[in-house]
Amino acid sequence: MAAFTVRDIPDLSGKLAVVTGATGGLGLETALALAGAGAEVALVGRNPAKGRDAAALIRTRHPGAKVWFEQVDLASLSSVGEFADEMLAEGRPIDILINNAGVMALPRRQTTADGFEMQFGTNYLSHFALTARLLPLLTTGQARVVQLASIAHKGGRIRLDDLNHERGYRAWPVYQQSKLAMLMFAVELDRRSRANGWGLTSVAAHPGFARTDLIANGPAVDGGSLFEWGVSLLAPVLSHSAADGALPTLMAATASGVVGGQYFGPQGWNDMKGPPGIADIRPQAMDPEVATKLWTASEGLTGVTF
Repeated sequence: MAAFTVRDIPDLSGKLAVVTGATGGLGLETALALAGAGAEVALVGRNPAKGRDAAALIRTRHPGAKVWFEQVDLASLSSVGEFADEMLAEGRPIDILINNAGVMALPRRQTTADGFEMQFGTNYLSHFALTARLLPLLTTGQARVVQLASIAHKGGRIRLDDLNHERGYRAWPVYQQSKLAMLMFAVELDRRSRANGWGLTSVAAHPGFARTDLIANGPAVDGGSLFEWGVSLLAPVLSHSAADGALPTLMAATASGVVGGQYFGPQGWNDMKGPPGIADIRPQAMDPEVATKLWTASEGLTGVTF
């Protein structure tokens, strides 16, 4: 069977997609492909200038594309809530929600506007809250809901006793936890959708090792020259483009035959690059007891319920 490409995306005319972190990198590539297939796309991000540029680029590539920018700071639950309220007031069903935005391995511990550790708060809690608030529109649209996880989940552990890593912050384990949480969220949301009749197709995807600004804005943000040097040596061999990195997400969001609870990623060596397909889910991501406790804790931290 031929590998999935953007040419395999079905006609999405009349469908509404919401993509977080859509002003650059994987999110922009995802939005470009969805708009190219006819979807109306809400580009969610925090930088209006980048948002305008992203929308202009998409319209240049796909004249007549229906795209617009929504300013949302995913490091602020109030900003997430304001956006969700706006969407709910409009009342239009959402067909595709892609929770893509994220930060990686910040060298020093930072916090969101709500006091959460930045990676856990931005990568996971904000998307948990956004999905919960948009649930009425997602159920009406019988939506595909895609959580962006990572190969980093393989070494992750959910620290239920210290989710915000207030003790002994270490950048990489915190990132691993946030991405493990995203994968567990996708699986648990599928289970709850089936139990409650929400009609969602809840799945996850990861890009492998894609060439984006994630490293420059994360591990290298304080001048991590050694890290950047190592990555620059490995990238030509081990990585692929942001466009290729977006293919697992696009497959998860649009391909026929997708089943809730599935996980998509590159099929090459160590899942780093290659054509998209079904990815490996490590056992800790499938632990129902931890997933239930994480869900309950997330509702408590964010103040939202499904």
